[in-house]
Amino acid sequence: MAFRKFLPLFDRVLVERGPAEIVIHGGIVLPEKSQGEGLQATVVNCGWASKGKDGEIQPVNVKVGDKVLLPEYGGTKVVLDDKDSFFLKKKKKH
Repeated sequence: MAFRKFLPLFDRVLVERGPAEIVIHGGIVLPEKSQGEGLQATVVNCGWASKGKDGEIQPVNVKVGDKVLLPEYGGTKVVLDDKDSFFLKKKKKH
């Protein structure tokens, strides 16, 4: 089933993971064992805002097309159009 539009709610962001880098910026070629999964992703869609502790609206700081770094663990994996995507939520400040 093809999704034409998938809108995350509140402060959630839908990202699509990019491929792992084989050659890093210094020109070093990484062996297959150490490549792992790519931690860089592209924002596919995002919610518009969330409420803060005092009830004020806090807009989401990213927009569609932005490149972001993923945490190694976390997020909710979803499969859309046979691609692995992830839902992430804005981290709360402690």
